[in-house]
Amino acid sequence: MTAKTGGLEGIIVGDTSISTVGKEGIGLTYRGYDIHDLAAHASFEEVAYLLLYGTLPTLTELQAYCEKLFKLRRLPNELKLLLETIPGSAHPMEVLRTSISMLGTLEPESSQYKDQEIADRLIACTPSMLLYWYQFHHNNGRLETWHSEEKTTAGYFLQLLHNKKPSDEIRRAVDVSLILYAEHELNASTFAARVTASTGSDFYSAIVSAVGTLRGPLHGGANEEAMRLISLYKTPDQAEKGIKEMLANKEKIMGFGHRVYKISDPRSDIIKSWSRKLSSQAKDGYLYAVSERIEKIMWDEKKLFPNLDFYSATAYHFCGIPTDLFTPIFVMARLSGWSAHIFEQRGNNRLIRPEANYVGPAPRPFTPIEDR
Repeated sequence: MTAKTGGLEGIIVGDTSISTVGKEGIGLTYRGYDIHDLAAHASFEEVAYLLLYGTLPTLTELQAYCEKLFKLRRLPNELKLLLETIPGSAHPMEVLRTSISMLGTLEPESSQYKDQEIADRLIACTPSMLLYWYQFHHNNGRLETWHSEEKTTAGYFLQLLHNKKPSDEIRRAVDVSLILYAEHELNASTFAARVTASTGSDFYSAIVSAVGTLRGPLHGGANEEAMRLISLYKTPDQAEKGIKEMLANKEKIMGFGHRVYKISDPRSDIIKSWSRKLSSQAKDGYLYAVSERIEKIMWDEKKLFPNLDFYSATAYHFCGIPTDLFTPIFVMARLSGWSAHIFEQRGNNRLIRPEANYVGPAPRPFTPIEDR
């Protein structure tokens, strides 16, 4: 690729009516609604409905949708057996990649299981997959994945994780994070899903492509890497010294800057406010102050702003969520955006097949093996 088109930056590959990202260097909307309004006033289920069905639901429609998701949480016995077989040492993203693929063999896309139904099914049961595996291997228990009075995705996830009803504050913090992670135009994983969908492949294959892409630390895994970095320091002064040393050694600091946003990530301040709020009740709440100092150093030294992943790390940590589960939460949220893009791709499909800028040898004669 030439420098101008490296990573396809600045190249428009298609039309979308789902979201806008980084207009004037800032801003994020889902189907025309500003992310700040959605995070302040909506639930994740409302946002998922908006992305999948095109409009915000009425109260009656929302209640029916939540009830539908509630009933779709149960896992087939064959899938439970697979989750018990997957090693406890596996990365949770590998667990989701494999279990989503397995569900695709048990409930394949067909006249019985259509794409819209599969999207809702995956949004409903992905927390079940993840926590069934986690509790079986880490706490020697078999979850009854439908046995929860929690009607929200955030509350259901937290109850399965902690085996108790979450506080309203923690539930809402995770709910808002799901809204912030739900959709982000043609990011790497969404583009992967659309490329797979463009070949005429099945819905599950497109989602698995996206999960595999999100697995990388330069995309979804950044929140995990940010948490590991923040956890190295006990005080802001320690953080300042450590980060400056890393920058001097030209090491990459995860969770800063963005390919599209040029001024700030509009989601960052929203999740930062939740991290600050949750830190007041956390045993290691000092990590928020550590995060703030890292943010200041990165701006002062590199003029880089925090993206969503940076403060999501401490927000999730203060909710008692293990670091290895951070990126799977991203999956739980982004399933709604991925699905909306697969529908859109299928609605006006053309095989996605870009061209490369060849920089290899000029045409040359073949040399027989005895002459090499």
